[in-house]
Amino acid sequence: MSEYNQVTSEIVKELRGLLGNRNVIYEDKAKLETYSHDEVDDEEYAHMPEVVTKPANAKEISKIMKLANRENIAVTPRGAGSGLSGGAVPITGGIVLSLERMDKILEIDEDNLVAVVEPGVITNNINELLAEKDLFYAGYPMSVESCFIGGNVAENAGGGRAVKYGVTGRYILGLEMVTPEGDIIQLGGKRVKDVVGYDFVKLMVGSEGTLGIFTKIIIKLLPLPRHTVNLLILYKDIETAINMVPRILTKSDKTPTAIEFMDKESVLLVYKYLNEHLPLKGAEALLLIELDGNDEELMEKAYQSIGDVCLNSGAIEVYVADSATTRERVWKMRRNIPEAIQTYSEIKSSEDIVVPIANIPDLLVKIRKIAAQNNVDIFCFGHAGDGNIHSSIVKKPGTEQANWEENLEKTRREIFQETAKMGGTISGEHGIGHKRKKYMKDIMDSATIELMRRVKLAFDPNNILNPGKIFDIEEAK
Repeated sequence: MSEYNQVTSEIVKELRGLLGNRNVIYEDKAKLETYSHDEVDDEEYAHMPEVVTKPANAKEISKIMKLANRENIAVTPRGAGSGLSGGAVPITGGIVLSLERMDKILEIDEDNLVAVVEPGVITNNINELLAEKDLFYAGYPMSVESCFIGGNVAENAGGGRAVKYGVTGRYILGLEMVTPEGDIIQLGGKRVKDVVGYDFVKLMVGSEGTLGIFTKIIIKLLPLPRHTVNLLILYKDIETAINMVPRILTKSDKTPTAIEFMDKESVLLVYKYLNEHLPLKGAEALLLIELDGNDEELMEKAYQSIGDVCLNSGAIEVYVADSATTRERVWKMRRNIPEAIQTYSEIKSSEDIVVPIANIPDLLVKIRKIAAQNNVDIFCFGHAGDGNIHSSIVKKPGTEQANWEENLEKTRREIFQETAKMGGTISGEHGIGHKRKKYMKDIMDSATIELMRRVKLAFDPNNILNPGKIFDIEEAK
């Protein structure tokens, strides 16, 4: 990794001249600590910044980037800090560039079905405003009430609705961004079609803050469905539950919005956490299925058909949630699993592996064996409809801390190896950041990593922007 210069008091003075004193944090450890980590629990992945800046527009960001290149100081862009890969952590110190002040919804263009937003807008706030106009933004990660739209784009976030609507990238039509060298450029726009030159919009989506800093985001909107219903389906075993997923996808008259999976261990934890009490009736696995549409009669027919197919194929019970209250009840269970796991053990590692849907049962069997062999607990839940399973590796309460790091590393590698054997990969939506970068060579050939290195250096010849994320420049050669 390149050697970077430290932030001096003279540089801080220049930054304050650009942004004002209140928008630059320096030599205040309590305030700086907030920006030293994301939602990754392990302190190993945290690092203190030297200074935090809070620009308000593209011009200010451009000036910061030009200063950073001139002085050879690393810059780490940061959204809400809700990531799970260490992607927003300033691992070389330097400047954190926080986008928290850039929180405006600039335009709702109903004629073109697009919205223009700044990167610091909380994703949920977009849909709250759009609902008044019977519209919605379908890029819907599970942390919708806390994450920023800029971070969603940087990670190409997925979430529960990906089965029908796809992930964030499907809805990004254009970007205004500042390049690592400080140029302000416009990519894409409000138009649906554009094949002029390389598709840089698609390249930037999922680039994890390594190729540019978003300052405006143009998102595609859809009409808001009038009706939504959820089915919570109980199964006697994981294999029966997962084997139903392709049948539901191919046999249903309507494509489900979401098909979520929860194992019994996760459900029992979240029951305790929420004081919930839906009868499990001996179930080892649950599917949460969501349908939406505009024709209430067709919706009822569709969910009844799915329920019948499931009951005739081994389901123990089908609970129907067709009101706002009952829908929130079942989704609250799914959303709160990570928090419930935290109450069981604060020492854990959250992974989000992906395999072809049909391989999920085999993978979960392997994961249970790995957990037993390595004396850890692993809770599995996630997006069965797209093969993305969240596996939380947890230190068993009462076990020795001295063995935890070794057990964790062995467990994680074995899970990743089994995932790769099944044609999967090590992250579906959390990203690589610096938490998973050492595993890149295990799942990707060296020629591909070298090509990514060339792309990085073409955008960022001084390796100033978010260095040390996804891969290390020197190691990739």
